[in-house]
Amino acid sequence: MATVLDVIQGIAQAAANAYDGSHDTRISHDGEAREAGLKREDGDINIDARILDGFNVQFHGSRLCLKYHGECQLRDTHNRNKFEADIEQQLKDISEYLKKEYKKITGNTLTLKKEGEPHIFVQHMNRMRTWVEAKQYFMIGGLEGVLPTATIKSSDERLYEAMKSWIAMGKK
Repeated sequence: MATVLDVIQGIAQAAANAYDGSHDTRISHDGEAREAGLKREDGDINIDARILDGFNVQFHGSRLCLKYHGECQLRDTHNRNKFEADIEQQLKDISEYLKKEYKKITGNTLTLKKEGEPHIFVQHMNRMRTWVEAKQYFMIGGLEGVLPTATIKSSDERLYEAMKSWIAMGKK
């Protein structure tokens, strides 16, 4: 059974292995091509126009927040259903990459259970281009002993409780 730290380090390393150029065997550090399903992986890295996109991961207790960001054409956003389906597919491809790469790194399987719908935010850059940010939450399977983030008190709440107990000590 892997510890929580082992799982987090494995996912973080899997995400780190998707650096720009890792899909090209000429540039990757170990000569192995890794495709995470990003748009920047299409074409030749030296010749073709570069598309800026990428992803990162955040940990919220036993949940994984997968964030995708990238550029897109303004005309691509007009058909909302197709655009949302494309972004959802992008997030799914990235999560599949994380599972596959985690298996290579640790030898264990990674279970990611999708929670809810993805949050997609599109920003206007100019008349032709837009910037899209999307995030999807996943429940990480196999994490035991992790407190849910809702039960963790903020620093303000802890300070308030400490002051309240200190004042109560003086009322005796």
